[in-house]
Amino acid sequence: MLPASDIPDSPAVPVDYYPLIRQVFAEMGKVVVGQQPLLTRLLIGLFTGGHILLEGVPGLAKTLTISTLAKVLHLHFQRVQFTPDLLPSDLVGTMIYNQNQSVFEVKKGPIFANLVLADEINRSPAKVQSALLEAMQEKQVTIGETTYPLDLPFLVLATQNPVEQEGTYPLPEAQVDRFMLKVHVDYLKKADELEVMRRMANLSFVEDVQPVLTQADIFGIRHQINQVQISETLEKYLIELVFATRRPADYDLPEFAQAVQFGASPRASIALHRASKAVAYLEGRDYVLPEDIKEVAADVLNHRILLTYEAEADGIRTQDLIEAILRKVPIS
Repeated sequence: MLPASDIPDSPAVPVDYYPLIRQVFAEMGKVVVGQQPLLTRLLIGLFTGGHILLEGVPGLAKTLTISTLAKVLHLHFQRVQFTPDLLPSDLVGTMIYNQNQSVFEVKKGPIFANLVLADEINRSPAKVQSALLEAMQEKQVTIGETTYPLDLPFLVLATQNPVEQEGTYPLPEAQVDRFMLKVHVDYLKKADELEVMRRMANLSFVEDVQPVLTQADIFGIRHQINQVQISETLEKYLIELVFATRRPADYDLPEFAQAVQFGASPRASIALHRASKAVAYLEGRDYVLPEDIKEVAADVLNHRILLTYEAEADGIRTQDLIEAILRKVPIS
């Protein structure tokens, strides 16, 4: 694992990573069925350094997908089950007194990993969320009076159950905004669920995947994504999309004028820019198309828009607003 100061430089000779990326999908397919859109979003987050919030009912292989991806990428993986009695020290670590040497020693917590799965993140109180927030934003953790940099790449993949809300804590808006994408994981198609049932009903089934990408490969891919071109016209279009979430009436959407309490923050513009370049890269292009922006617009914007109580009472969803914005805002 690499500290921030040891991030490798990009290779002098460009490397073709596409065969390796295809192999990642192939290895994941040995275990996970029918979740390619989810896997694509996870790779977008990994390759652009963005955290991801997954929302879906239990049993949709969210945890399995993340843990399998960690094996394929040969990264240090830690899973933390968020519960109401979880303490910040359970996440980041604490100082332990060594009686033999009469000194305090640091015991690092599970946050010191490359991929951290925060399972059912909304079940823990504010102090735990605050500790996680520092790690997500600053890529560092403070234990006692000492600050420790986290190993890179560092990615938080959080899950939450949208159905059972008893005993949960609403995530602070500031923390939700730190997630690059919020991905809604849906039920599988019939054929995919049939395949899952057959695999898991086989008591001899073994999750046998091989590591494909190294940490150096991940940073190499990140460098190549950074070279993907996006035109000034599309950059302005991207900004218009974000501004339309704040003042929909200015974009000929009067039906949503009183529906929005807060629109997307400037982090949405940054996340949409990075994510669209990653989509273009995964499609094998070195330039961004409008379709790339639209591909990830909902995942970037849906958790950054806060509707009024009146809008929710009228059955208006953030998804409705985003779809209307994508139809109305022109590319000029």
